[in-house]
Amino acid sequence: MIEVADLRVSFGRGASLVHAVDGVSFGVREGETFGLVGESGCGKSTVLRALCGLNPEWSGGISFGGVALARPPDRGFFRRVQMVFQDPFGSLHPRHTVNTTLGEPLAIHGIGDRDRRIVEVLEQVGLGPAFRYRYPHQLSGGQRQRLAIARALILEPRVLLLDEPTSALDVSVQAEILNLLTDMRRARGLTCILVSHDLAVVAHMCDRLAVMMQGRIVEELDVAALAAGRTVTDYATGLLAASRGYDRQLAARFVVEDGA
Repeated sequence: MIEVADLRVSFGRGASLVHAVDGVSFGVREGETFGLVGESGCGKSTVLRALCGLNPEWSGGISFGGVALARPPDRGFFRRVQMVFQDPFGSLHPRHTVNTTLGEPLAIHGIGDRDRRIVEVLEQVGLGPAFRYRYPHQLSGGQRQRLAIARALILEPRVLLLDEPTSALDVSVQAEILNLLTDMRRARGLTCILVSHDLAVVAHMCDRLAVMMQGRIVEELDVAALAAGRTVTDYATGLLAASRGYDRQLAARFVVEDGA
């Protein structure tokens, strides 16, 4: 469903030139959820911004369902490929009600039967019609992210791009959103790419993942290998160890090694 070949994205010029994405290649099968993990600044979100058409300054190859991504993408592309952003408050218009937020993409794409579609998608994401005329500031963080997911799903896309969809939420709400996304993926047969620095989130949702470092993919593995700790590169091994939280014995070993 998704093919990325030698993707490169750079910012700046001359001495300030930064290669944010430097030759990234991967493929995602139809109906699969693929994870991109790594520390902040490694280029994960930049890959998604290129894939969804928000960053047109890239080189290499990107295709969806065997069709190369045009620059700029046509309107139909944005119905097939949708994105859920990290900050649910920043991605919602503060003066638009839930009804306006969900009705706008339908109007842009000339899709009718708006009332039924809006009520239906609100029910699917666990909000219901009582939220239809509320504003973003009247919603909790989890409710805002449910609205952002509803806005992406109302166009019935085939591909959903998820940029740290739970990192701005309380821990108690994160599991609810992850379960919602998993249910929506299965019910709609979505193909997803999930960007996260949280390996627990990736293990919960993804089938396979790629580890990024300094704009490059350094390792690909499946979730079973991740759960068993079967990483190959030192960076992926260190990332996995860091995701497990503070390890007193490991920290003590580093102190001894540094002292030596």
